[in-house]
Amino acid sequence: MARVWKCAGLRWAVGGPVLVWDGGRSSAVVRGKRVAFGVVGDGPRVCVGARGHPCAVKVPVSARSTGARCEECARLDRAHSVAADTAADDPRPYRVYLAWFGPGMVKVGITAVERGPARLLEQGAICFSWLGTGPLMAARRTEELLRAALGVPDRIPYADKRAVRSALPAAEAERAAELAELHARAVALGGLPESLTAEPFRPVDHVRDFGLAGAPAAVGEVTELVPGGAVSGELVAVAGPDLHLATDRGVVVLDTRLMTGWELGPPGDLLGTGAEAGKTFAVREFQSSVGVQDGLF
Repeated sequence: MARVWKCAGLRWAVGGPVLVWDGGRSSAVVRGKRVAFGVVGDGPRVCVGARGHPCAVKVPVSARSTGARCEECARLDRAHSVAADTAADDPRPYRVYLAWFGPGMVKVGITAVERGPARLLEQGAICFSWLGTGPLMAARRTEELLRAALGVPDRIPYADKRAVRSALPAAEAERAAELAELHARAVALGGLPESLTAEPFRPVDHVRDFGLAGAPAAVGEVTELVPGGAVSGELVAVAGPDLHLATDRGVVVLDTRLMTGWELGPPGDLLGTGAEAGKTFAVREFQSSVGVQDGLF
């Protein structure tokens, strides 16, 4: 009997993206390689727990949930996150960043200095620049100031990020233009906490890190996994948690967060004689795409 694995998500390490599995094992995600797996059995997707602890009652969760947590585990997980503002005494220094995901899509956020650019890679930021460094609460106040005074959001839906990746400007300078303007406006705003050390505008571009330069445009995204279904495709790009997989019907984006909570194994007979055989996964086409039907996988 084939060994079954449970995915704990995709992480961006020093050497690039890796898929992490329950138990601590990880697999490097390499562009140009084939990605293939199937959802084993016919049981429901179950809660992945919180803060490294399994869900006590293994509550079934929606196949479309990217968090894969029940209400109680989601509450516990968020209660210990920086975003919940419950760690005001965190002594670590934090950085405020400005990130750009595509035309008209900029956001402000914070991340611990020790994490470097990992948070930006995880979010799928096409380019970013640091704005300032300081204590957690100073970074948080700066984030709130920019949201209120400049109307800069702190979140952008992943569906919106995916839909514009095929229309990115070719030149790095063009991709950084909106960030440069926002950085200048933020610096000129005034009222930033004194304990925050301002940083100059130095854009960092991730197009090459993600493999998006010259990659074929994606035509749609997988909306959910299903028992007995399978995936097979060549990996052409990785952006944030998303795998861009080339199939015989075009490139489709698979959010690896949808993989958590399922038992996964080799696709085996699930794929039949090709990627179109067997039970399919629903795919939602991007608005600019044509001719892509549900059931791409």
